Amino acid sequence: MTTALPGVTDELHQARRMHDRLTGVPPSDAMLDAMAEAIRSGDPVMAARFAMDGAPAVAANGHFYTTVVKNWSTPWTNEAQDAFAPLNDYSATVIGFVRDELDFRDILSADLMYVGQGAGLPAYSNSNNDHYVALENAGSNLGDANVLLRRAQSTVTGLPAEAVAGVLTSRASARAFFVDGTNRAMLRFTLLNHWCMDLEQLKDGTRPTDRIRQDISRSPGGDSRLFLNSCVDCHAGMDPLAQAFAYYDFPYPGEDELPGLELEQRKDRGQIDYASGVVQGKYLINAASFPTGYVTPNDHWTNYWRLGDNTGRIGWRLPADNSGTVDLARNPAYAEGDGAASLGRELAHTEAFAHCQVKKVFRTICARDPQPADSGTVSSVVSDFHSGGNVKQVFAQVAAYCAAHL
Repeated sequence: MTTALPGVTDELHQARRMHDRLTGVPPSDAMLDAMAEAIRSGDPVMAARFAMDGAPAVAANGHFYTTVVKNWSTPWTNEAQDAFAPLNDYSATVIGFVRDELDFRDILSADLMYVGQGAGLPAYSNSNNDHYVALENAGSNLGDANVLLRRAQSTVTGLPAEAVAGVLTSRASARAFFVDGTNRAMLRFTLLNHWCMDLEQLKDGTRPTDRIRQDISRSPGGDSRLFLNSCVDCHAGMDPLAQAFAYYDFPYPGEDELPGLELEQRKDRGQIDYASGVVQGKYLINAASFPTGYVTPNDHWTNYWRLGDNTGRIGWRLPADNSGTVDLARNPAYAEGDGAASLGRELAHTEAFAHCQVKKVFRTICARDPQPADSGTVSSVVSDFHSGGNVKQVFAQVAAYCAAHL
């Protein structure tokens, strides 16, 4: 009978648990030994990186990217927040950012996207998702830099460079959040997905009301108190931010053009529309609801949430004068900018954005939300994220912590 050395069983157990959480599959014996040795030497974060990208002489299986990061990011790409929707240009770009350790704070603004490469793959299309469905169905290893390639989004899609705003202007995002409606959905779901906050948590009825659009009645149901005590709370801050998307739409074929197809099938044939300098009609609808309300003239956004209740909630990190454009706000402490990319930078350089990424990783790897007892580790990981926006390191740090403490 052999006797296990002290601590070996625990190190192997931690390594196995870490690998399972980071990849969804058991490790090979060689990978398990390499990870356990890293833990034994006092470097559990390196053990986690072995699971993600391979250890010396031990290849990674790619499941961290094709399964875990894909499922982590896919809910952000659709209004139903379905984690099992097909791979698309939004989720593929998140995977590429994580794999290549790019600054994740650029995910909402950079002129970047990731496309596949392989025999038989259909080309990227602005009017369908076939390229990514085929890439996923082929069982491609998205951790392979020769399979998932980084490209300039403007070059691939034909959008003008000034119109590109990272995943916000991906086809999947446009299909979900620029389609129909008023484009307020793009702002709301960006906050939900990347701040982990819905509008209910951001309500502030003290903000100026001068940028609330005409389609919002000032006396809903004939009672102006509803507007003053409810509508203002969200719209005063939301409408001047959502103005950044004024030039975008996602039109799709009507039933007369594609008879017999369901609405969702017709949306699958749509493509993003960007008209520089032309405010989309959806920003001007229902003008009779309040004719003297704000008429959107351009894509110039103003962040009224820089002051008021959301100052402490959000933790703004960029200087307020990050734009240099015409000042539409009443107070110079408000940040301003033109277009989606500058808004994406404003939203991503916040404490809320950093805490949200760590919280989502914690939930994925630890299978629960952080608790008060985890606050020291969470604060440390958030601090490291601020130094370079490296989400892969967040996964590694959280996996090391949870393997030892759960």
